[in-house]
Amino acid sequence: MTDIPMTPAAIRAARAEHSALRDRDFADRIGISEGQLVAAYAGEGVTRINPAPDGIMPRLAALGEVMALTRNTSCVIEKVGVYDNYRSGQHASMILNDAIDLRLFPKHFVTAFAVERETDKGVKRSIQIFDAAGDAVHKVHLRDASDLSAWAQLVADLKLEDQSQALAVEPRKPAEPPKGNPDKADALRTEWARMTDTHQFMRLTSKLKMNRLGAYRLAGEPLARALETGAVNTMLQAVRDQGVEVMIFVGNMGCIEIHSGPVKTLRGMGPWQNILDPGFDLHLRLEHIAEVWAVTKPTQRGDAVSVEAFDAAGGLILQVFGRRSEAKDHRPEWNGIVESLASLAAAEMA
Repeated sequence: MTDIPMTPAAIRAARAEHSALRDRDFADRIGISEGQLVAAYAGEGVTRINPAPDGIMPRLAALGEVMALTRNTSCVIEKVGVYDNYRSGQHASMILNDAIDLRLFPKHFVTAFAVERETDKGVKRSIQIFDAAGDAVHKVHLRDASDLSAWAQLVADLKLEDQSQALAVEPRKPAEPPKGNPDKADALRTEWARMTDTHQFMRLTSKLKMNRLGAYRLAGEPLARALETGAVNTMLQAVRDQGVEVMIFVGNMGCIEIHSGPVKTLRGMGPWQNILDPGFDLHLRLEHIAEVWAVTKPTQRGDAVSVEAFDAAGGLILQVFGRRSEAKDHRPEWNGIVESLASLAAAEMA
């Protein structure tokens, strides 16, 4: 971030000179957050709204069909559907249906905007939610079939009195580096093997004062197997070719978005590998992948096997699991795909 904050007017003037850049790319270029960029247009197509999930999420169902977008630095997931079945929680809330499946962490919902933007394809409308650093937590993009009267009502109901164009942000918190404790390696492996639910894993690592990646590095096989960084792309191609349904988790500190189903269309574009399917897009920066792990966690319904990718700072990029549905259990085929992925050579791990 710049030492002397840019004024909203200066931000808008700079934006006019670089209108072709995406918001996030432009904000990075001039040293501000994306939230500060959006805020600079308050009163000019942008309305500050109450960011609390309990205010926003129950109203989104009335919009009808929309697109849900969640991202981190290395991956973007987009799902088309309706925001029905909202379940509120003090520390974690969720939207849970076949198309849109979200886990929401309210403390990171710090600032929100209703955005109306003129484009060469007409007016584009979205709800954009940001954390304390001004980084995007989650976005909701209206589509041609969305209900504009419900949109107008949502904006009116949630509009804040403060419509300032300046947005104060906190320093961005870096990803936590891998944290393990070799003295507790045996306790980790023993308690890991006793798990009955995947959600117990984070409680276990917290109790042992480790984190996810640190525990993977420490546990070793058969619980965690290091893979070559190209394994994610190999895995996606195998899932597509074999018609195996998966669950793909992509998120940040404030929101996790999940796709459950097949992967049909892969298309590489420069550094990006893209899934371009009806109602589901995913955009993954392959060169950001620094570590990949095949992870096995015991549950009451059998082992949950995942492929998980991390960036160079230790941040989680995405997780992929086999899907079990009422129609079919895809996990045996998925487990076969994971078993076939090449392990990282011992020399590369040293």
